[in-house]
Amino acid sequence: MTHADENARLKHILTTTRVIGLVGLSHKPERASFRVARFLSEKGYRVIGVNPGLAGQVMFGETVRASVADLPTETDMIDLFRRSEAIEPIVDEALAALPNLRTVWMQLDIFNAAAREKAQARGIEVVEDRCPAIEYPRLIGDGALVG
Repeated sequence: MTHADENARLKHILTTTRVIGLVGLSHKPERASFRVARFLSEKGYRVIGVNPGLAGQVMFGETVRASVADLPTETDMIDLFRRSEAIEPIVDEALAALPNLRTVWMQLDIFNAAAREKAQARGIEVVEDRCPAIEYPRLIGDGALVG
């Protein structure tokens, strides 16, 4: 895929996604997962955190869920802040529980070939080693796109 094609693919994902399950959300403002969730929420996405230790708390206007299986069915993207080796079972759970899932997004330095292959076999877009809070301003600009 050319650089231009990859940019177009990422822009399409970011402009069509509405509900993001952010796996590994932290309640600590200095953590990347908190900052990315806040950024995406401010851009108009519905961001629902997944963290068993924070389940039941409200962050960014949404109740944090204990697992991916607890996300609402309208979740169309999962954004993964977990170690590469932890990704495959999370993607398996998402594939089983989220009928409207369209994108599996793995954060910077996160790769998992088995999870990528399973998701792609189901027609789901996969992004590895990228951050939507970096790609959004680069491809779309500063304004809110959704909401």
